[in-house]
Amino acid sequence: QVHLVESGGGLVQAGGSLRLSCAASGSIFSINVMGWYRQAEGKQRELVATIRSGGSTNIADPVKGRFSISRDNVKNTVYLQMNSLKPEDTAVYYCRLDYLKNEYWGQGTQVTVSS
Repeated sequence: QVHLVESGGGLVQAGGSLRLSCAASGSIFSINVMGWYRQAEGKQRELVATIRSGGSTNIADPVKGRFSISRDNVKNTVYLQMNSLKPEDTAVYYCRLDYLKNEYWGQGTQVTVSS
């Protein structure tokens, strides 16, 4: 059983920053992909960023240059640093872990950016 627990969401003004964390626990294969997705109200869930256990990253175009993803493989934790936030970044942010064709999701954390 794998559990993902997100933290760090909240309310911030446009132009501000937030850092999300996601800690994974349980039986986790060392080679995996961790990432962040988001879902705004009335919209489909979309990719924000992913990072492989080896360190390679994939950042979605809407957040490229503003967001960065990193991980601590010892702690099985992934981070999302969000800078220069915009109102359109408002969404529930979900952590995801993929390995060996298994897919796990966190419960989500709300990020609200006020204009």
